[in-house]
Amino acid sequence: MSGRRRQGKTFLLRALCQAAGGFYHAAEEATDGESLHRIGASLSQHLGTPASLAFREWGEVVDALLALGRHQAVPVVIDEFPYLARANPRLPSIIQNALAPLRAERDESRTRLLLCGSAMSFMGRLLSGSAPLRGRAALELVVPPLDHRLAAEFWGATDAITAVKVNAIVGGTPAYRREFARDDAPDGPDDFDAWVVRTVLSPTSPLFREARYLLADEPDLRDTALYHSVLAAIASGNTGRGGIASFMGRKSGDLAHPLTVLEDCGLISREPDVFKDNRSSYRITEPLITFYHAVMRPIWSDLEHTRDASRLWQRSQKRFTANVLGPHFEHLCRLWTRHYAPESLLGDFPHRVGSGTVNDPAARTGHELDVVVHGLDDDHRQPLLGIGEVKWGDIMGLGHLDRLTRIRALLTAQNRHGAATARLLLYSAAGFTADLRARAAADPNIVLVGAEALYAPPAEG
Repeated sequence: MSGRRRQGKTFLLRALCQAAGGFYHAAEEATDGESLHRIGASLSQHLGTPASLAFREWGEVVDALLALGRHQAVPVVIDEFPYLARANPRLPSIIQNALAPLRAERDESRTRLLLCGSAMSFMGRLLSGSAPLRGRAALELVVPPLDHRLAAEFWGATDAITAVKVNAIVGGTPAYRREFARDDAPDGPDDFDAWVVRTVLSPTSPLFREARYLLADEPDLRDTALYHSVLAAIASGNTGRGGIASFMGRKSGDLAHPLTVLEDCGLISREPDVFKDNRSSYRITEPLITFYHAVMRPIWSDLEHTRDASRLWQRSQKRFTANVLGPHFEHLCRLWTRHYAPESLLGDFPHRVGSGTVNDPAARTGHELDVVVHGLDDDHRQPLLGIGEVKWGDIMGLGHLDRLTRIRALLTAQNRHGAATARLLLYSAAGFTADLRARAAADPNIVLVGAEALYAPPAEG
């Protein structure tokens, strides 16, 4: 079981052990000897023995944990397992051997051993390739953040615009509301700016330095200055490898390792251009990190020394809108189109949703599409179902529709399967002109999607 910090893994595992009479042990950063002592003390407390159990090595510990399930199925949780494995790299192999077939300690046990960790890159390697535990696990569970719909419900955001803004800063991490913001949520649209100032930009708030700590939590990120620079480049709108390299003053080839490490840690994702296999863009997966690098980091010293960050926040509105809100709204529109949109939106089930660039040889330019939707037919071809443009602060009109119409004509001329009948998708948080609404009402191939649609309950049937 893995997942980024603050997602509620420990809460779920403790609740499971409490409900099922299981054993829970939280590892800490310690030497191997101290860790053996601590788990012995924890196990003796669970069993109610008068003295602490003394273990000489981890094979004895695993057998003792297996013995807990000798008479009934019982969950046994080792939380923050990477701490133990870093102190004793042999631990995965020891567990592998303890769970070997035809071994009485295993065959006579109904213990359900759950290894949990927040170091995503480490946990991802536990069951990969030739790793010792590959083939031993019956479950691999990744606990993701809440999606934007659940996050809005969790934060009590009933207004779609406010819900998007909150999600663009804190994402779907449950702990950010309960432990970090102390249940302080925006009281409607008029309270959003004040909420940002008092909960995110205040040096006394736990959220203030959280983005920095997220990188420190990852053991594979040793040169944090390098990784912060990569993230700053992406947050500034340099999403391609060339743009990131230019921002950092480095060669593109020098970025292969840091980009791979950040991707393995789950902090960024690589999103290929749907029309160009050799072109990709990178997106920061943790909204708070994007907000930190786009808004907070450029004015960090001022934020640390001001008593009231209201003026600093107002001066940061352009960066917030361009580098945080706009890209995040685009991401939510793609996510909604892929997983939550009614089937009638596209006339078929969306198989793949991404973004892409369409070449225009005559104009010697390229046209970027924020949303590109492909389906999947019986011949395993992927027809183009729709192309779309996303705007956060602009009221969309006929000019936006004309642009999509021209791009669809280019795709049709390129013999893209399904391009001629692809629907034109216009997403806007600011609304649509009356002329565009009238055109869409008369043409089912023109689809208008407002911010409120992203939070509407799914249609029945």
